[in-house]
Amino acid sequence: MELTYRPRRMRRTSSVRSMVREFSLHPEDFIYPLFVHEGNTLEEIGAMPGAKRWSLDLLVGEVQRAWNLGIRCVVLFPKVNEELKTEDGAESYNESGLIPRAITLLKREIPEMTVMTDVALDPYSCDGHDGIVSTDGVVLNDETIDQLCRQAVVQAQAGADLIGPSDMMDGRVGAIREALDEEGFEHVGIISYTAKYASAYYGPFREALDSAPRSTSGKPIPKDKSTYQMDPGNAREAITEAQLDEQEGADILMVKPGLAYLDIIHRLRHESELPIAAYNVSGEYAMVKAAAQNGWIDESSVVLETLLSFKRAGADLILTYHACDAAGWLRNI
Repeated sequence: MELTYRPRRMRRTSSVRSMVREFSLHPEDFIYPLFVHEGNTLEEIGAMPGAKRWSLDLLVGEVQRAWNLGIRCVVLFPKVNEELKTEDGAESYNESGLIPRAITLLKREIPEMTVMTDVALDPYSCDGHDGIVSTDGVVLNDETIDQLCRQAVVQAQAGADLIGPSDMMDGRVGAIREALDEEGFEHVGIISYTAKYASAYYGPFREALDSAPRSTSGKPIPKDKSTYQMDPGNAREAITEAQLDEQEGADILMVKPGLAYLDIIHRLRHESELPIAAYNVSGEYAMVKAAAQNGWIDESSVVLETLLSFKRAGADLILTYHACDAAGWLRNI
């Protein structure tokens, strides 16, 4: 055949392929999520094989392992004791609480590691929602933001580098930015869960934190989070959310979930100059793990291909439970 251009020329050898590769993965692309709890035990999470709840005395070793693999950011999620959960989630801004102590410990022992936090009330709420639920079953926006600001300031005081509001209340990014600045934390960044969808992919995460919506007080509790998280059928709305978060002072924009919303990552990449993060959520992780355990897929190949898809869609950062495994595979460890 007389062909002027043969694309296979640039695929012929591994060295040529690496020369012309458009996107690649690196351990510093990853944000490693860690579940923490009180006590001195290491707990397996049934719905998330390989993921664990870490006690503070074991947390440092795991974060050091991540650092040695090239990961430069971790995010902390608390499993809060039931007796500390209230309707207003006040434990979220307890200066002696689990997350502030974990932050302080990590910044003392591994100061170079970037520590990101989660700002929302669901781990601390007896109602299991990201915000305060009124007596008639409405998740209150402005009253919730007051609590979130207090939570963010306490986390910054403990040494957090990045504050991650995941609640999807209107106006929370601007309010948190103002609260941080007023307390002298202008240097603390905000990585906003900008397009967080009311997704069915979060089930294993809610098991890990025991944070699903539930009724404990007799008042009506919304069965899901669709009145504040985004509708899965909406794409243009994500641009509105991104524009608002950027105007309010967000430093990084996040899309959650990631794999089922690659189109949203791509849209935001073309709408904003800010860094974009993708959250490779618990349900996505669990499906890969289950298939790998059954021998249906090659785990490392599927994980690295999946994570690369986030980069190709436009993400700069990837929050993933696969972080340490993926970093090790990339470094051939």
